[in-house]
Amino acid sequence: MQGAQTKTVRRTVLFSGHVQGVGFRYTAQNIARQYEVQGYVRNVPDGRVELVAEGAAKELDRFIDDVKQKMGQFIRRADVQDSPGTAEFSDFSIRP
Repeated sequence: MQGAQTKTVRRTVLFSGHVQGVGFRYTAQNIARQYEVQGYVRNVPDGRVELVAEGAAKELDRFIDDVKQKMGQFIRRADVQDSPGTAEFSDFSIRP
């Protein structure tokens, strides 16, 4: 019975502030390597950074908290939305 132990969640976070041009995407990707998460991070044309990650809810909490801690000086706001996981990602990447 799959999913009985750990349900996969998709978490989409839109970071606002001075988040482009400060190494945000590369930092997020490096942090992701320390966690059991898959997904991507990318710059959005309106100046925000979108981070989409899938994994266990507690793992996502730890990962995103780590990103917020390391990049907090650049973040003014983080809008978070959860949805069911899709298992479409095999790693965590930077998207154009």
